[in-house]
Amino acid sequence: MEREALSQALTALGCPADKCGEMADQLLKRASQLAAERGWTQDAALVHLMKLMREGWAAKERGF
Repeated sequence: MEREALSQALTALGCPADKCGEMADQLLKRASQLAAERGWTQDAALVHLMKLMREGWAAKERGF
């Protein structure tokens, strides 16, 4: 996934707009690391990370 598309997806999930580019870079880097460590595709690793972020933001909104 390209950085700009990932930034837009992060915005849709509730990431602060001024942090989306930086977070996209970090996610892409970590997805590459996970793919190498666990034998996943980079896309699968990125989906995993995005699910974790979505769950975290949802918990924050509920006050947890």
